[in-house]
Amino acid sequence: MTQKILEMVEKTAMKTDVPEFSVGDTVDVHCLILEGDKSRTQIFNGTVIARSGSGSKEMFTVRRIVAGEGVERKFPIHSPKVSKVEVKRRSIVRRAKLYFLRDRIGKAVRLKERR
Repeated sequence: MTQKILEMVEKTAMKTDVPEFSVGDTVDVHCLILEGDKSRTQIFNGTVIARSGSGSKEMFTVRRIVAGEGVERKFPIHSPKVSKVEVKRRSIVRRAKLYFLRDRIGKAVRLKERR
């Protein structure tokens, strides 16, 4: 009984236009940022290194290099703060989690492109 109620509540919170992307893809994540009473869209681009969870709790982790330092952010897929996810490049990967990219620098971070 309670499980059915939870599923119904989750369905109302879920987005219908979720983009199709997978681990290894290079994406642009458009986030809504609130600054005082104004809001703006900030783009965070990088490689998807992990996806986790299911339903309304599904998350994905994006990694990029900024000024020689690795930066990772986790985003909920169904969050209203994430306005859009654009896939820029698809890559061939053989793992579900690409945590090994954390130890690599420079050209070693590159992934083969899927055509």
